[in-house]
Amino acid sequence: MISDKKFLTKKSEDLSKWYNEIIEKAGLVDQSPVKGCMVIMPYGYAIWESIQRTLDEWFKADGVQNAYFPLFIPYSLLQKEKKHVEGFSPELALVTIGGGETLHEPLVVRPTSETIMYQSFAKWISSYKDLPLKINQWCNVVRWEKRTYPFLRTTEFLWQEGHTVHANEKETMEMVMRAINWYKDIFEKKMGISVYVGEKSESEKFAGAKRTFSVELVIPNGKALQGATSHNLGQNFAKSLDIHFLDNENKQILPFQTSWGLSTRAIGGLILSHGDDNGLVVAPNIAPIQVVIIGIVSKNEADMKDVTIHIKRVEEILKKSNIRYSIDKHLDKSIGYRLSETEIKGIPLRIEIGPAEVDKNAVIISRRDTFKKEAVSLNKLSTFIEESLDSMQKILLRQSKEQKEDLTINVNTFQEFEGVMKNRRSFIRAYWCESATCESKIKELTKATTRVCELEEMDKNDNGFCIYCKNKARRKWLFAQAY
Repeated sequence: MISDKKFLTKKSEDLSKWYNEIIEKAGLVDQSPVKGCMVIMPYGYAIWESIQRTLDEWFKADGVQNAYFPLFIPYSLLQKEKKHVEGFSPELALVTIGGGETLHEPLVVRPTSETIMYQSFAKWISSYKDLPLKINQWCNVVRWEKRTYPFLRTTEFLWQEGHTVHANEKETMEMVMRAINWYKDIFEKKMGISVYVGEKSESEKFAGAKRTFSVELVIPNGKALQGATSHNLGQNFAKSLDIHFLDNENKQILPFQTSWGLSTRAIGGLILSHGDDNGLVVAPNIAPIQVVIIGIVSKNEADMKDVTIHIKRVEEILKKSNIRYSIDKHLDKSIGYRLSETEIKGIPLRIEIGPAEVDKNAVIISRRDTFKKEAVSLNKLSTFIEESLDSMQKILLRQSKEQKEDLTINVNTFQEFEGVMKNRRSFIRAYWCESATCESKIKELTKATTRVCELEEMDKNDNGFCIYCKNKARRKWLFAQAY
């Protein structure tokens, strides 16, 4: 599974090949016999669990409750929301045979859960006293993709999908923005990835939604990766799925709804954003293992015993500090192999302990981001580790922000736009008149799609001119080629 890092393709030379090598060599995924699906291995799943724990804590603090709904959705139920089924139709997987018999009605394998969940919501909600209703589920979904890429675009993937119901539009938009800010924070504060946040265009919004907001990652090759979305569904699904409530004047009212989600695609964004020629670089705040301890021993039994005892001393210090750590037990492997493995996995800090460190009552600490090594005495170990993890977290975010800004170019003419996409693929910030015709032509000619109108641009009313048709445009949008 893990092999020497010297055999890795350089990230700067072939990002795609490097990515495929990394996910295998770092023990993130294994191949699946099912096309477009992946086996998420323990280390890859541990990263997902770290993301999951953080988000789950934030959700619950806001009163969101976890539940679970069926994997199979009656096709007729999905058809009740026409825009929704039209949006997902090419990606649907249908079950037509069960128990050896043709089913009376095809069942859709869950692509998303609005329809199946909202059928229950219609039964759960009767009065304004039942609102707001806030439900989340952690589950898998299936979307039949033509082109797949581990983590980034797979036929089956893991995610969370939050669904809320509100009495009015104001509460609904507050929930939409709260969710998108959770996602911004998970990427920036936990994963160390600087992102763009904004609203999707009419053609790019979620099927059946009134408004869609997105977190967009700028990948080192200049492409865009949609990291998470939050949708204002308005009253669209309430109308089609017959959800009503009695207000305080005993009038029957249609509620307002939101849905929002983040998937295992986030792990792909983490790999692409921070990884280097030596392997993964996992931000400390999200890393399932923040520190790995490696004993460097010879065949001398006395030395081995001393090093083992010293490792236990270090372990006690880490336990008291609530630092997530592991102890390398691959003593049958060469020290070069063992050190290389920690770098490929992107573990933030490595502690090396040999006979010399035992004699000095110290350890050697190596940082994954800078590769700087430093001898640290045990009485300063806890403070040094905490400061190093904090420093690495801040540096990764700063570097990500610098990269994002370096790969974002403001243009004023379509000639400039085409030049950027041909010569140095990047995010492009430009005025757009917001017509579907111009959006479609830009995509046809450059393969660039609208990503978002940034939050700070949304309420502007500038006197700009559309990058394509040169008609008046009131605000700028971000464009990029997408994964």
